[in-house]
Order: sequence, then structure tokens, then C-alpha cells
Amino acid sequence: MNTKTWLWVLLFVIILAVAAYLVAFLMKRRNQDKLEELEQRKIALFDLPVLEEVDEIKKMHLVGQSQNTFREWNQKWIDISTISFAELESLIFEIENLNETYRLMKAKEAIVEANDTLDGMEKEVEEIRQGLKELRESEERNSEAVQKALDAYESISDTVSENPEKYGVSYNELEKQIQNVERDFTQFVALNTAGDPMEARTVLENAEKRTYEIQGIVEQIPPLVDTLTNVFPKQLKEIKEGYETLKKDHYVFENDIVAVNVEKLETKVDATLSNLEKLEIENVSKLNTEIAKEIDHLYDIMEKEISSRVYVNDNKAKLTSLLEHADKNNHLLMIELDHVSQSYILNNNELGSVRGFQAQMEEIQKEFDETEEKMKNKEAIFSQVASFYRESLAQLKDIENGQVEISRSIKDFAPRERKAIEKIDDYELELRMLKRYVEKQRLPGIPSSYLEFFFVTGERIEELSQELNKIRIDMNHIDHLVAVCDEDMRTLREKTNELIDSSTLTEQMIQYANRFRFSHPDIKHAIDRSLSLFSREHQYKDALDVISEAIERIEPGATDRIRKYYFDNKEITI
Repeated sequence: MNTKTWLWVLLFVIILAVAAYLVAFLMKRRNQDKLEELEQRKIALFDLPVLEEVDEIKKMHLVGQSQNTFREWNQKWIDISTISFAELESLIFEIENLNETYRLMKAKEAIVEANDTLDGMEKEVEEIRQGLKELRESEERNSEAVQKALDAYESISDTVSENPEKYGVSYNELEKQIQNVERDFTQFVALNTAGDPMEARTVLENAEKRTYEIQGIVEQIPPLVDTLTNVFPKQLKEIKEGYETLKKDHYVFENDIVAVNVEKLETKVDATLSNLEKLEIENVSKLNTEIAKEIDHLYDIMEKEISSRVYVNDNKAKLTSLLEHADKNNHLLMIELDHVSQSYILNNNELGSVRGFQAQMEEIQKEFDETEEKMKNKEAIFSQVASFYRESLAQLKDIENGQVEISRSIKDFAPRERKAIEKIDDYELELRMLKRYVEKQRLPGIPSSYLEFFFVTGERIEELSQELNKIRIDMNHIDHLVAVCDEDMRTLREKTNELIDSSTLTEQMIQYANRFRFSHPDIKHAIDRSLSLFSREHQYKDALDVISEAIERIEPGATDRIRKYYFDNKEITI
């Protein structure tokens, strides 16, 4: 190998050496940068105020489960701050040695491992801090609840001790209950200080529960005490004095229970006070409701008699006057019915109704006289008298309405009779006019159905006339016959018009059809058939139908024109 070749080899080796050095330098520098980042993260983790947060919670004197939870988080922090941090320091020191001695790949791997370790430590520390935060907030809330219970207890204690008169017989028992709660709070503090968190928590929960129970009781007692010691006694005294006054004023009570019930209620009030002394609030409330209802009933009994007496005094003259008036009207109505019954048949038992009115009024008068005797002798129960007055006034009102209805119904007998008589004259006149109207047409004959209905109508009118000529008239039957005659006359008018219109139109239709006799052979048969029905059988409607249908087949619309012309000029033609 010549000198030139050796020079090229030497140059290549130098270049490789320089390149290797540069690569090693860069890797070392890069590892150093990552090592510095790792160191900064470690310092930041060390600087977190975890220890201060732990100390802050220690000062809270945790109990029960909270204390156990705190111990777990504290132990985790101790493990991380001692063992984990020591391991991390050793790993960082090892990385520095590896990097300085250019074991760069191992240093790189160690950096990855250190970062993973630090990631885990950061995550654990974050969990510890979050757990401590939640524990602190939870304990703060618990402390607030405890303080709230203590405030409620102090308020209850002050309220009861400062106003013993508001709590009456229940005061002593309330004081005992409050002292028991105070002992519970004192025991809680002692147990908590002595390091017995579980038992302390149980005592505290019991104290809180009893505090709020007593608070509810304390709020309910004053109105109960006031009702039992002031309201009820005052009301019972008022009822007793009022009852004695009413008795002196000659009031009589049905099933007189007022005095006895007042004594029973006084005993019941005393028994309820005994229950209140034992703080049996629910039972006391129930008994108070019952007592109040019974007292109201006693008031109602007395007020009923007082208001009834006022009603009796206010309506006595009215009842007497209405009874006299109804009796007088009944007497006059009986005379009028006797007179009317001589000429008319009474179909609605009017006489029986009036006699019934008389019996009712006699019964009212009898009871009224008995009531007056009782009031005179100071024996009347005014509520019963008032009830009798109300029923009697309503009954007399019904009697008066019945009398008016009967009087009105019999007074229109004569007008109805006169109207029926006038109707007969109208019917007979119209029958004669219809007869002349038909005769004037000089028809070849009259249909038997028309003649039969004409005579039936005449017989109905004759029947009406005969009924009106009887000594005693049944106006209900007369009204019925008048209605039947009205309907018959209306139907007869329709049948007469139909008879005249059909016959006249048939003649006009036949005259019109004759113009088609020779041009339309089938029309001749229709004309012959229509003439036969007209002249021989006197069926004018059928005759009109036959010839109309034949003309319509030949000249549609012709029959409508003929009918229109006929009805437009009917008064002139007929």
C-alpha cells in the first residue's frame, strides 16, 4: 500500500472519529437536557404544599371513618415522600454517571424509566391532594352541621329558660330533655378529645337527632299550652254562663247535654294537659282537635236555639196571616167548585185536592195551637218550633199555588165552551161552502172516498154539538173534539182542492193532448183511459196522472207549463 493510500485511510479514520465524537457529544447533550427537565419536574413535585395540607387536616380533629381515610392518604404521602423520592434520586444520580461515562444508550433508557416513575408519582400525589381536598370539604360540611345543631340547641335552651310560662306544664320535662342533649354534646367532646372517634360520632349523631326533635316539640308547645290553659277554659266558662242565662230566660233544650258535656270537657282538658306534661305532642294535638270540635258543637246547640227563637218571633205573624188567607181562599174555592160542578165535569179531582188542602191546614192549625200552648207554658223547644214554622210556610205556599192553579183551570171553562160553540158555527158554514164549491164544478160524479170523509166530518161536528148541549159538559172531551174537528176540516179542505184541481187539470190536459191524437197513435189510448177514469169511475187524480205521463213522453215540460198556467189563473177560471 503506497503512501497516498495510507493518507486516505488516515483521513477517513479521522473523519469517523470526529463524527463519532460529534454524535456522542450531541447524545450526551440531549440526555443532559432531559435530565435537567426531569430534575425540574422532581423539584416542582417536591415543592407542592402537600405537607401543609396534611397538617391543616390534622388540626381538624377528625373522627370515625374520616380519620381512617385521612390516615390512608397520609401514609401514601409518607411512602411517596420517603421511599419513592429516594428511589427517584438514586435513579437520577445513576443517569448522571451513565451520561458522564458516555454510556449514552443506557442513560437514555434510564431517563425513560425515570420519567415513567415520575409520572406515576405525580399521579399518586394528585390523587392524594384531591382526596385530602374532598376530606377537608366534607369535614367542613360536617362541622357546619355540628355547629348548626349546637346553635339550634343553644337557641332552644335560651328560648325555654327565658320563657317558662309559654311552656306551662311541659317546662320541667323540656328542661330534662335539653339537659340530656347538653350531656350528649359534652360526651362527644370528651370522647373526641380522648381519641375514640367511632363512639364520638355515634354520640354526636344522637345529639343532633334529639336536638332537632326537641326543636320541633318546642315550636309546637306554646300554641298547645295557650289553647289548653286559656282558650278552652275561657270557652267552657262562656258556654257554662251562657247556658245558665238561657235557662233563666226559659230556653228549653232537646236532649239537654250542655252542662254534662261541659264537665266532661273540663276533665278532658285536664287529662290532655297531663299528656302535654309528658311531651306527647301528637296525642295532645289530636285531643285538642276533638275538644275544639265538641266545644263548637255546644256553641251550635245554644246558637241554634237563640236563632230559632228570633226566627219564630219574626215569622209568627206571617204564618198566622198566611194560614188565615189560605183557609179563606179554600172556602171560596170550594163554593166556586160546587157551582162549576153543576155545569161542568171535573176530571182532575179538584174537589178532592181542595178537601186535601183543608185537611193540611187543619193539621197545621192544630200543631200551631199546641206550639202556642207550649210557648205560653215556657216548655217550647224553639228549634223544633222554627222547624215547624219553616215546614208550614213551605206547605202553605204549595197550597196557595195549588189553589191558584185549580181556580185558573175552572175559570176558563166558560170561555172554552163559548169558543167551541163559535167553532160549530164556523164548521157548519165552511161545510156548506165546500159543498157548493164542489157542486159548482158540475163534475160527472163525486168519489166515494171524498163523500165518506165529508159525511164523517159532519158527524164529528154533530157529536161536538151534542156534547155541548149536555147538562154537564166535559171540557177535556170538548177540547179533544174541537182539535179533531179542526184537523178534519183542514183535511177536507185539502181533499176538496185536490178534487177540483185534479178534475180541471185533467180536462185541460185532454184538450192539449187532442192535438197529438193523429200524429201519435199511443196518445189516443191514454186519452180514452183518462176519459174513462174521469167520466165513469170519477177517479180524477188517477185520470190526471194517466194523461200527464202520456203528454210528458211526447213533449217533456208541457204538463208543468199547463199546471203553472192553471194555478196562476185559478181564481179567474174557477
